[in-house]
Amino acid sequence: MQKLLLFFIILIFNTASASAQLGSAPKREFRGTWIQCINGQFQGLTPQQMQQKLTQQLNVCQAAGINAVMFQVRGEADALYKSNYEPWSRFLTGTQGQNPGWDPLAWMVEQCHKRNMEIHAWINPFRAKTKGTTALAPNHPYQLHPERFFEYDGLLIFDPGQEVNHHYICSVVQDIVSRYDIDGLHIDDYFYPYPVAGLPIPDEQTFRRHPNGFKNISDWRRYNVNCFIERLHESVRDVKPWVKFGVSPFGIYHNAHPGEKIPGSDTRGLQNYDDLYADVLYWVNKGWVDYTIPQVYWEIGHSAADYDRLVKWWGHYAAARPLFIGQDIERSVKATDLRNSTRNQQAPKLDLARTTRGVEGNCFWYSAALADNVGNYAYELQEDYHLFPALQPSMPFIDNKAPDKPRKMKAMWMADGYYLFWTAPKARNEMDRARQYVVYCFPKGEKVNLERTEYILTITNRTMFKLPYQNGKEHFTYVVTALDRLHNESKGSSKKVRL
Repeated sequence: MQKLLLFFIILIFNTASASAQLGSAPKREFRGTWIQCINGQFQGLTPQQMQQKLTQQLNVCQAAGINAVMFQVRGEADALYKSNYEPWSRFLTGTQGQNPGWDPLAWMVEQCHKRNMEIHAWINPFRAKTKGTTALAPNHPYQLHPERFFEYDGLLIFDPGQEVNHHYICSVVQDIVSRYDIDGLHIDDYFYPYPVAGLPIPDEQTFRRHPNGFKNISDWRRYNVNCFIERLHESVRDVKPWVKFGVSPFGIYHNAHPGEKIPGSDTRGLQNYDDLYADVLYWVNKGWVDYTIPQVYWEIGHSAADYDRLVKWWGHYAAARPLFIGQDIERSVKATDLRNSTRNQQAPKLDLARTTRGVEGNCFWYSAALADNVGNYAYELQEDYHLFPALQPSMPFIDNKAPDKPRKMKAMWMADGYYLFWTAPKARNEMDRARQYVVYCFPKGEKVNLERTEYILTITNRTMFKLPYQNGKEHFTYVVTALDRLHNESKGSSKKVRL
């Protein structure tokens, strides 16, 4: 209600400064957050306690303008959902394989959609056991096929060099996509394991058995991951073509060296290409990922990995598909703005991301820090950067056909107030069906312009909107458009009302 009142104050007074400030916000922007389980924040909670904790996080995220949630559902070949392949996660009950008595993913799908947020099911594809797991359930895939894994620094890893593992993981993903109404399938930065000094990856035998024409083991490892990414992308598309497939790689692709042909950044740190064998730019340029969220968690001015340089680097090299920036909340609020010592780096980081060509949003690590409003971060999003709703970035390479516009729009008095109603447009298939609606409001004398973000009142999945009736003396034009699953926007239906 506070945002709604602010909106009408701006409309009534129509100050040039307010319009200029609010109009700078993009109409389309990804505003995501990660909800992880692997940190144990839900372990041992009753279903009611976990739901209460998730509800608190989702409510704060909603107020802060978050429009997408990455919910971790598979951290170590386990499940925070009713899996047909793998055991229940120990990060629920404390014991792997123990039924928690409810389905967290099904619950989260309902809760996120109720709040008009997308939900992306986040999995770790190759990690099969974390260091802290001491017992595996009888139906854990390692117990059934130990020959398909290797051990590394206390972890168990699905050997990416074995094609059978690609097929298996894609089957797990297709099971999730087919049974849950998710909006995206999301993977993070765990491909080949993060290297430990003096500890080689034990996949030499697999390389010798299946070299696939490669003589260099590093090139062979990148080939294995490339093949997996292509297959995973196709697996998602085959089941539900509207479900987005995205990846969140480590923040450095490759450190630049003089004379090299491989694109590299002016950084000194662990690398996707060289250390994790993840050729992210290749996936982007081949169209095998629908969005990328590099984890650019460092500070502006960091000596080895400068946020400023990295964001611009990713914007230059990885914009063939929608690009969002992974933001570390705690690091941002602990770092001082280099140009203003009285504030932290939240504002300059977000300003840089928003003004860098090729960048279309952010994803915040992680939801618990938002929920705790660490460093006033959530409040600043709510009152400034996310003051008005944003549509998701378009993905015309998946679908670019907009739905028909809403029908039968009318204003009616009900027992509890004055409402605007409309009817969903007719649809020929699921891709055309309206899933949400954008409600705009323009004061008398203001030209209808659907690109003006400050006139968006809400994005809703309902076919009604309660009007803020006052005395019936102010004239407004309401416009409602329809959005499909990929946020293609229809033409608007309009209704003039007096409030």
